[in-house]
Amino acid sequence: MDILQDKKYVSLDTRDPIWDRIFTVAPLVVVGTKEKDGYDLAPKHMATPLGFGNYFGFVCTPRHGTYQNVKKTGEFTVSFPKPDQVTTTSLSASPRTEALAKSQQIVEALPLIKAASMDAPLVKDAYLYLECDLFKIIDGFGENSIITGKIKEAYVHNDYLRVSEKDEQEQLKNNPLLAYISYGRFAKIEETYNFPFPKDFKR
Repeated sequence: MDILQDKKYVSLDTRDPIWDRIFTVAPLVVVGTKEKDGYDLAPKHMATPLGFGNYFGFVCTPRHGTYQNVKKTGEFTVSFPKPDQVTTTSLSASPRTEALAKSQQIVEALPLIKAASMDAPLVKDAYLYLECDLFKIIDGFGENSIITGKIKEAYVHNDYLRVSEKDEQEQLKNNPLLAYISYGRFAKIEETYNFPFPKDFKR
């Protein structure tokens, strides 16, 4: 095969992070944790299921309260917001101030509910909730780490539950998904297509 040398492509300088130079699609979730006498919420787009079992992980840094909270309590929640909740999701990233703790700001400003199996917050009216026990923290990705959890409880809104009787394209059109377009944009996904898997493909 030919070596990549097409003039339509530009070589990116890998001495610096490449991710701000390109667009990528990611989920957008809000991670909730217990923090001292209050709670903390943090939006995450570097977040994903880990394998096909009930494991979930996200990227964080030891400099953030989320990392320290999970390490201390051994648990966290994940809320998957709907597209009309993008403002709420953005507000969950509110910075701390000297006068007011972030947890106080968020609890007072955002619509929250409490997880069923742990003392941690969820974003009210999200379409999917995960309640996770800490599995392991993997440090060493530069200044970042991967926090992984085993899902102990999961709840999905009826409109987003996959059932064979529903037309998936129509279901997603009526109940769109929120996606993060890194860096700094978002999308409402409501038009989808069947993926052309090869014949006899198995995962």
